[in-house]
Amino acid sequence: MSFESYDPEGFYDEMFEAPGVSRPGAQVLVNKINQLGNDLLRERQHAAERALYEMGITFNVYGDGAGTERIFPFDIIPRIVPAKEWEQLEKGLKQRIFALNKFIDDVYHDGLILKDGVIPEHVIKSAKSFREQCVGMNPRRGVWAHITGTDLVRDKDGTMYVLEDNLRCPSGVSYVLENRDVMKQTFPLVFEASRVRPVVDYPMHLLEMLISLVPDGVARPKVVVLTPGVYNSAYFEHSFLAQQMGVELVEGRDLLVKDGYVVMRTTKGFERVDVIYRRIDDDFIDPLAFRSDSMLGVPGIMEVFRNGRVALANAPGTGVADDKVLYAYVPQIIKYYLNEDPIIPNVPTFVCWDDKERQHVLANLDKLVVKAANESGGYGMLVGPHATEVERTKFAELIQANPRNYIAQPTLSLSRVPTIVDDHFEGRHVDLRPYILYGEDIYVLPGGLTRVALKKGSLVVNSSQGGGSKDTWVVEEQ
Repeated sequence: MSFESYDPEGFYDEMFEAPGVSRPGAQVLVNKINQLGNDLLRERQHAAERALYEMGITFNVYGDGAGTERIFPFDIIPRIVPAKEWEQLEKGLKQRIFALNKFIDDVYHDGLILKDGVIPEHVIKSAKSFREQCVGMNPRRGVWAHITGTDLVRDKDGTMYVLEDNLRCPSGVSYVLENRDVMKQTFPLVFEASRVRPVVDYPMHLLEMLISLVPDGVARPKVVVLTPGVYNSAYFEHSFLAQQMGVELVEGRDLLVKDGYVVMRTTKGFERVDVIYRRIDDDFIDPLAFRSDSMLGVPGIMEVFRNGRVALANAPGTGVADDKVLYAYVPQIIKYYLNEDPIIPNVPTFVCWDDKERQHVLANLDKLVVKAANESGGYGMLVGPHATEVERTKFAELIQANPRNYIAQPTLSLSRVPTIVDDHFEGRHVDLRPYILYGEDIYVLPGGLTRVALKKGSLVVNSSQGGGSKDTWVVEEQ
C-alpha cells in the first residue's frame, strides 16, 4: 500500500497538490508510508484500533437497536495543516469568538445591535436558545462562551469557511488527545521529524481557564465537571477531562444550593464549589429556572450564578449565538463590534424566514443543503443533490410550515484526506473542529478534531451518521 496510485480525483486534497505531489509539511509522512508496505501499514492501523478499544474511547448512540455504545472509528492517516496556514486560522477563530461574546453580552443587556437594526429583533427573540432568565446576568469579564468548537470546511478552490459555531457544550476534544497519543506510538519517528505542534497541554489550559473564572476572594477554588451521567453520548469525554484536570466529576444529585452557595456532598460533609464546567444543556441545569421536570440539574443554581457566587462554563444563555439562523449574521456581528471584516468567511447562507430567500431555497432544493436551526449531529438536514424527490418535497413542506427554523447553503465540495480502505487509499471528505478557550485571554488548540465521512461520497462526518476521526498535525514546512 502506497500513495503512488492515489488520485485526488479533482477534489481539494489536504495531503496532495496533484497525484504524487505532496503539500508542504506532508513529505516526511508520505515517504514513510510509501516505505511501509501493505502488511505493516494495516498492522499499524489495527494496533491503533486496539489501543483505542482498550482505552475505552466510546460514544453513545441514542435509539440504536444494535446497542448504545460504540468505539469511535479512527484512521491513522493524519490531516496535515501547515503552520503558516494555521496561524491565519487561529487569528480568525480568535476574532470570531471575541465578537460572538460581545454579541451575547449585548443581547442580554442593552441590545444595541438590535436597536441599530443590524439583526432583526425577532430573529433573536424567536430563537429556541434565547433565555429570558439570563437577561441582566454578568458572567466574569463579560465572557459567556468559554469553550467553543468551531467547525471549518474547505471548498474545492482551497478556501476555508466556518460551517457552524458550537458554543453550548461542544464535544470531541478528548478524541483529539487520545488520537494524538495513539499516533505518537504509531509513527514516532515521523511525528518527531515533522515537528508537530503539541496538544497534550489542553487539559492544563482548560483548568487554567476555569480557575480564571473564580469569584473574587476565593483562595483555594474548587472546580468540578458536571455530567448528565453515564448514558450521555459524551460521557467518556466528561470523565476523561475531569481525570486529566484532576478535578471531581459530579452529577446534579451530588450538588445542592446551601446558604446561597453551591456545595458538593462528600464523605466529610459539604464542600463549596466555585467553578462548574457544565456538560448539561440550559434546559436541564436548574428545574427552578428552566424545565421543572429535570432530574439532572441543581435546583437554585441559577440564582447563585446571578449573584456571582459560582461560575458556570459555558454560561447559560450562550446558545443564542449557536442558532444556525444567527450564524448567517456573524459577518455583520464582527463588523459591528470590531469594525473588521471576518478573517475566515461564512458559507453563503439563505435564511428561510425572509420571503425572497425562502422562495429561492424552495426553487433550488436539488442544489442546496438545508439545515434546521437547532439540530446537530447531522440530524434535521437535507443534502439536496443526494436526496430523493420525496425527501425534497417533505423538506419543502417543513420549510413552509416553519420558515424561521431553516437555513440553506450551497453544497460545498468538501476537501478530502487519503484514508485506508481495504488494501489501498481512497479520498474521504473531512471537516475540522478546532477548540477555543476564553478566560483571561483566548487560546486555540493547535489543530483540533478532523472528522471524516467514512462512507464513500458522503459529506456527513458526524459520528452518529457513520463518521470517524483523524489526528490533525499542525506542522512546520519542511
